Amino acid sequence: MGAIGYFTTLIFGFMVISGKETVTSGLLYPSESETREVKYLNGIWNFVKSNETNPTEGVREKWYLKELSKTTKTIQMPVPASYNDITEDSALRDHVGTVWYDRKFFVPGSWSDNKRVWIRFGSVHYEAHVWVNGQIVVKHEIGHLPFEADITDVVNYGQENLITVLCDNALISTTIPQGKIVEIPNDNGTSIVQQYSFDFFNYAGIHRSVVLYTTPKVYIQDVSVTTDVIDNTIGRVFFQITCNDSENVLTAYIQIKDKEGVVVGNVTTDSNLNGFIDIYDVNLWWPYLMDPNPGYLYTFEVNLQTEESEIIDIYRLKIGVRSLAWDDKQFLINGRPIYFRGFGKHEDSDIRGKGLDLALITKDFNLLKWIGANAYRTSHYPYSEESMQFADEHGIMVIDECSSVDTENYTPALLDKHKSAMEQLIHRDKNHPSVVMWSIANEPRTSQLNADSYFGALANYTKQLDNRRPITSAIATPADQDKLAQYLDIISFNRYNAWYSNSGHLNMITQNVINEATNWHNKHQKPVLMSEYGADTVEGLHILPSFIWSEEFQRDLLSRHFKAFDILRNEGFFIGEFIWNFADFKTNQGYTRVGGNKKGIFTRQRQPKSAAFIVRRRYHELGKELDEFDDLPDDLNVYITENLSV
Repeated sequence: MGAIGYFTTLIFGFMVISGKETVTSGLLYPSESETREVKYLNGIWNFVKSNETNPTEGVREKWYLKELSKTTKTIQMPVPASYNDITEDSALRDHVGTVWYDRKFFVPGSWSDNKRVWIRFGSVHYEAHVWVNGQIVVKHEIGHLPFEADITDVVNYGQENLITVLCDNALISTTIPQGKIVEIPNDNGTSIVQQYSFDFFNYAGIHRSVVLYTTPKVYIQDVSVTTDVIDNTIGRVFFQITCNDSENVLTAYIQIKDKEGVVVGNVTTDSNLNGFIDIYDVNLWWPYLMDPNPGYLYTFEVNLQTEESEIIDIYRLKIGVRSLAWDDKQFLINGRPIYFRGFGKHEDSDIRGKGLDLALITKDFNLLKWIGANAYRTSHYPYSEESMQFADEHGIMVIDECSSVDTENYTPALLDKHKSAMEQLIHRDKNHPSVVMWSIANEPRTSQLNADSYFGALANYTKQLDNRRPITSAIATPADQDKLAQYLDIISFNRYNAWYSNSGHLNMITQNVINEATNWHNKHQKPVLMSEYGADTVEGLHILPSFIWSEEFQRDLLSRHFKAFDILRNEGFFIGEFIWNFADFKTNQGYTRVGGNKKGIFTRQRQPKSAAFIVRRRYHELGKELDEFDDLPDDLNVYITENLSV
């Protein structure tokens, strides 16, 4: 059997195409409480790259039954991290197919005492199979999303245990995102090559934390919170608690605490475990630069208890109280119109690739606030749960996007996967106040046959999952050919005037942007935002008069867009601008990419290019003009002469 035959057998042997929508349960973010313990398995794991021409070898030979090092040669691999850039081996960087991880761990003997033990992965790209002590405990497909398994009856308490993970990065026509695997002749035979159309590197591995945690035998399985605002002074918090026991009568004592730990509301539920709590003189969740105290969060505490008021399980999460509304022209939060000013981003950095990096997340949010942004889009996949928590805390609004990129060749099997991606995303992020919009795809081929019925079904399904947030999609297809926008609440469009079209012609930007945004609104009578625009810029390249690829050209290109946006704002239907991109990032090798995509306002190392300073001035000035935020940074305008600042 050839290499492609092995891949086909492996992939289709692992995928489940049921034709039914999946429903996710559990997966609360692991946190300690009086009834729960958490232990991280991050660190150095053992690692093996499978033979690309024999990717099923490890499964057939049951590598998971003993330590990998007793079967084959291993190397050290950090978790969490992408494996691609850790070594100096191009074969690992460009590897297509399966890799293996394993490590040993201890489970405290005390965990055997009337507890459940769970293993939880924040994200593995893209497909994962997990064995504990030689037993398969969970399989999961679709990267960037968490999954878990109850391993109570599998682990050895007070003893050493072995965890083994198989990760497969192969993309085909029915995966999310899509791709294609081909064999291409090389100097020594053939190479197996993963082809994909999306413009970011196909990093793979165990990208986010691996966590052991405990719950009681009867436990809080899920918490769903929604909020509303009454007369700008009362916050109404609706909730639904789910537990794993449907036989006994259980209730929940809920209390909400403010930032100082003062209880501002409480209630005891009946056995339905739902209800609402009113918070008087509420501190609303406001975006950055819309309030002196943005991102205000309360602590929502759930105490699951028996009829005799015996507490069984305790779980806490942060919540923000805010309302969302939209019509044919505006998007409002807490009754006030929003103008989005932000970026497309990537989870991407040197060495660790897409691996979770708390220092990087902290730096990125510091830069977002420094530059005056109030939003970003999780292009083109769900970001880490930790980054969502940062957005909540800093008042940064998020357009939350699933991992469907450049979607085409629409089939029922693909639609099932796409629905699953949206369901898992909404299940994970439904309680985050920062999430103000769902994006169902980036640049899908929406002029193709079947795009209409495909996206109609997907949009309707997404609205069934959550009708309290609007849905959008970043569209690159022209308005007169597109079949998707009719199903959206907000129209988002990507266009690279003076870059991919009319390259270098700065005088062909402003009117084109005005015309396209106006056409979208006139056709669909919905709010419009520009979700991508920009220019590749080599840091330190200066050319005057401005010339393509130079820092001066990036500055001038943004300026021409700013003029269009200000004209459109006066029309009343244009609600936001998102620069592509926040920071430079790695892409697949290609002659149009010098080390990656250079459209960042910041370098990959998070240092500003010249344009960052004009963006900073614009975003802060818009905060003052639109949101009446007068506390501008002292260094926004530097001193030049007594009568001139820039």
